[in-house]
Amino acid sequence: MPSADADSTADPGPDQRPPSLPSPSSSPGPPTRAALVFIFITVALDMLALGMIIPVLPKLVVDFVGGDMGRAALTYGLFVTVWESMQFLFSPLLGALSDRFGRRPVVLLSNFGLGADYVLMALAPSLSLLLVGRAISGITSASFSTAGAYIADVMPPERRAGAFGTLGAAFGLGFVVGPALGGFLGTLGPRVPFWVAASLSLANALYGAFILPESLPLHRRAPFAWRRANPVGALLLLSSRPELIGLAMVSFVANLAHFVLQSTFVLYAGYRYGWDERTVGLSLALVGVCASIVQGGLVRHVVARLGERPTLLVGLLFGASGFATYGLAPTSAFFWFGIPLNALWGLAGPAAQGLMSRQVGPSEQGQLQGALASLAAIAGIFGPTMFTATFARGIEPSSRIHVPGAPFLLAASLLLVAAVLAARATRRPRLAS
Repeated sequence: MPSADADSTADPGPDQRPPSLPSPSSSPGPPTRAALVFIFITVALDMLALGMIIPVLPKLVVDFVGGDMGRAALTYGLFVTVWESMQFLFSPLLGALSDRFGRRPVVLLSNFGLGADYVLMALAPSLSLLLVGRAISGITSASFSTAGAYIADVMPPERRAGAFGTLGAAFGLGFVVGPALGGFLGTLGPRVPFWVAASLSLANALYGAFILPESLPLHRRAPFAWRRANPVGALLLLSSRPELIGLAMVSFVANLAHFVLQSTFVLYAGYRYGWDERTVGLSLALVGVCASIVQGGLVRHVVARLGERPTLLVGLLFGASGFATYGLAPTSAFFWFGIPLNALWGLAGPAAQGLMSRQVGPSEQGQLQGALASLAAIAGIFGPTMFTATFARGIEPSSRIHVPGAPFLLAASLLLVAAVLAARATRRPRLAS
């Protein structure tokens, strides 16, 4: 799910850098655990800040619309759609800039921008200004895709799926603590998590400014060109190879399904099970724990044993089973049973990324990640409205069939479609590396 506005954060001169770290213009050399740890911590802190506002942002929207749950669902869907629209427009630009100027300045500017934006949202006196803050967040929050390019820079093709899994674990780790902390802080006031998130994002930026090394050496950088930096041009990269476009379609459908969590999880849990902010936060923390176990501990072993293609297919099928469990769960306990099941969906993403990264060269990894982020953003433009409208329809008093879990059943169906597409796209014995 983040990046940065990429102009140029001032890079410290050679005398100001710790001697043990490579300079942004130097070759990163052979893959090292240290490089992965640096980007892991950066993403974990970024996701921690993002996770903290998940339990409270929908509640703020509900308050602004006077408690009308149906209107709140549609309005919150608009919030997510606006965020994804900004991702669609700006992710290719940031990816192209990272291919030209390096990954480091993009990540740092993202964190500084997010910190400033959380301050704006903490102070927002109206729904419209809160929406403006959400739009700015969409522009500045693409560091996760840039981190994917960072991983492709420093890891050989055969080890990328495991490294992408570790990166996903960083995402999950942030959500272990983030939503739980956000739910607790939300009991002190709905704006408190935004202030803490701002502090964490700014601290993360300062940390990266001193610690994070550059991963893309000068001789592997690509000239900046607007044809590569706009959404249409970036998406053309995905159509350049048959295997790549097939996997891109899988990624799109899977991302579409993923937006059921962002757009309806909090509203659904509150409506069907009566969960408060703290319960929502703890449940999302459990989601993060399970995701971290799968992506940080299982992915590399499953890929080594089964290969990337079977891992992708198995992950999608587990995801479909998990969403079906969410949608049909009559009680909270039954819903929680679906969390570890759905977490095994985390096997699919790193396997797909590993397969796709083999299809492009070193100077195109940033463009690839930007294109994938744009594709996810297209899903984000349609997904939230689709799922929130499905939820609103499912709980509508005048509806002939009362199905509050309809959005999750729809998501399960989408992942089954993605599994079929993945099986067809990866029929060849081995993708080119």
